[in-house]
Amino acid sequence: MSLSVMTNFYYNNFMKIYPKIIPVFPLNGVIYFPKTNLPLNIFEKRYLDLVNDTFKKDKLMGMVQSQREGDEVYKVGCLGKISDLQKSKDGRILINLTGITRFEILEEIENNKLYREFKVDYKNFEYDLKNLSDKKGSESLMSKAKIFFKKNGLLLNWKEFEKLDEIQKINTLSMISPVTNEEKQKLLEAVTMEDKINTLENIISFYLHEVNFKNQTIQ
Repeated sequence: MSLSVMTNFYYNNFMKIYPKIIPVFPLNGVIYFPKTNLPLNIFEKRYLDLVNDTFKKDKLMGMVQSQREGDEVYKVGCLGKISDLQKSKDGRILINLTGITRFEILEEIENNKLYREFKVDYKNFEYDLKNLSDKKGSESLMSKAKIFFKKNGLLLNWKEFEKLDEIQKINTLSMISPVTNEEKQKLLEAVTMEDKINTLENIISFYLHEVNFKNQTIQ
C-alpha cells in the first residue's frame, strides 16, 4: 500500500470516528486544548440544552473562543467529551470536558435549537491523537516556563506536572500561561507540536525580555 493510499485510509477512518456536525459552546477568553480537562459551570438555558442533548447522544461537543465583537467565533476550536456530569439543585449542570482533537470550522449549520452547530473538519490536526515522548524540543521551553510562572507569581506543582506526557505538558502550559487570548488562539492553531513549542517559547521569551527590560536601572 502506497503512502498516499495509507494516508487517505487513515484520514477516512479518522473522520468516521468524530462527527462532521457538532454543537459548539462559544466562550470568550477560554482556550481549550486536546488532552486537557476543562470544568464548566452551565446555567444558561441554551447551554443547558446543549449539554443535555450532547450527553444523551455521544457526549461530544466543541469549544471555541468567541471574538470580541458580535457573534463571530475563531475558526479553530477543540472537540471534547463530557467525562463527568453533575446536576445541582438550583438547575445548574457541572461538567468536566476532556479534550480530544482540534477542528476547523467550515460553516455554521442553521437549526431550530437555542445553541449553535457547525460543520467542522479535523484533517489538519490528526497528530492530536498521537503520543509524543521526545523531550528534546521542549527542554528549553520548560526551563523558561518555570521562570515565567515564578515571575508572575503563579504556583504549579512541577513534580506532578512532570508525570504528564509531552503533549499534555505543552497543551497545559499553552492553556494556563498568563498570555493574551489572541496568543493562546495562535497556540491552538499551531498545526504541529514543533510549531506549538516554538510559538510558546517565543511568546514566553518576549514577556521575559520585556520584564527584564523594564526592570533595568539607568545609571
